[in-house]
Amino acid sequence: MNPDYTTEELAFRDEVREFVRGKLPQDIARKVLEHRRLHKEDILRWQKILYEKGWIAGHWPKEYGGLAWTPVQQHIFDDETAASGAPRLVPFGLNMVAPVIMQYGSLWQKEYYLPRILSSEDWWCQGYSEPGAGSDLASLKTRAVRDGEHYVVDGQKTWTTLAQHADMIFCLVRTSAEGRKQEGISFLLIDMRSPGVSVRPIITLDEEHEVNEVFFDNVRVPARNLVGEENKGWTYAKFLLGHERTGIAGVDASKRELKTLKQMAAKQSRNGKPLLDDPRFAARVAEVEIELMALEMTVMRVLSNRGRAPGPEASILKIKGTEIQQAIAALMMETLGPYAQAFLPEAMELDWAGEPVGPEFGAPLAGRYFNMRKTSIYGGSNEIQRNIIAQRVLGL
Repeated sequence: MNPDYTTEELAFRDEVREFVRGKLPQDIARKVLEHRRLHKEDILRWQKILYEKGWIAGHWPKEYGGLAWTPVQQHIFDDETAASGAPRLVPFGLNMVAPVIMQYGSLWQKEYYLPRILSSEDWWCQGYSEPGAGSDLASLKTRAVRDGEHYVVDGQKTWTTLAQHADMIFCLVRTSAEGRKQEGISFLLIDMRSPGVSVRPIITLDEEHEVNEVFFDNVRVPARNLVGEENKGWTYAKFLLGHERTGIAGVDASKRELKTLKQMAAKQSRNGKPLLDDPRFAARVAEVEIELMALEMTVMRVLSNRGRAPGPEASILKIKGTEIQQAIAALMMETLGPYAQAFLPEAMELDWAGEPVGPEFGAPLAGRYFNMRKTSIYGGSNEIQRNIIAQRVLGL
């Protein structure tokens, strides 16, 4: 997509480009562009650079330390940083729990937590899914019982991304068994260093430690860490999921990966000519690119809807975004042909410095392909998203 940017927006794009050229550490950018493993220190280093510039959360309202960027400015920023190989900012604090705190949190929560999110002093993770309560999130059983000025929390969360690095977890807990199962759920902010919190890794198909199980055993949480009203957490959870699913669309990263795919296909030879010259393969790449352009325009429309958070239309973005991510990953593997070898975990750490073709570049790609298989499941499976669209958009 090439929207007709205003003079001011073009000037902002140039400013972002200049900043990224001068400030983005190239060792981090190469890891991103070559699909190698990022460590917490890599992401933290980039987030602190953005924080010093005042751009860590440009989309936040000014009263909370942001710059109140327009949707177009945010789009430009995301586009330019992703294209340059900047790592994705950890969304759990900046883009997920922060809007909930701004909208529903107490004055104390806003004054205490929001500055710590901006500075990356607190890293957050999301405590939603449980064994038996994933897509059917309202069936969650983790319980919080009020005891004076505390809640006592017992239960288990699973598939908790980056919990091994997190300082805080925003957690859905059951505070009442009365009424419909969507009722009686509350939204708690829990310190991961609290006695009784334990984390156990789940090693995924690509042999990465990205997700975890989190256990709560008689964990005492100050009552002031309750967001909004008791038993109203389902409302806050839906508000947050709109932001999450919009972010999962991942247009900026998919545009970068599509460019890499084209470079790979232009250099990979089949039957004596570049694969990208094969009409059948080129048509498949073009189909993905058209879908991505349409998704980009749709994301812009959703983000431009000022006055309310993303609603059920975010489900459309989530479905199409994850399908496109998986399609690009599959086409990359097909492009490499015999070089799309079995996944080598050690390749995620080695500095190959190779061209976007051949065994050096291909070694980490199988891991990325495996990792992309989960995108259509997390954030609410795509099957659930289709139900939401049918019920809340189409009225079926």
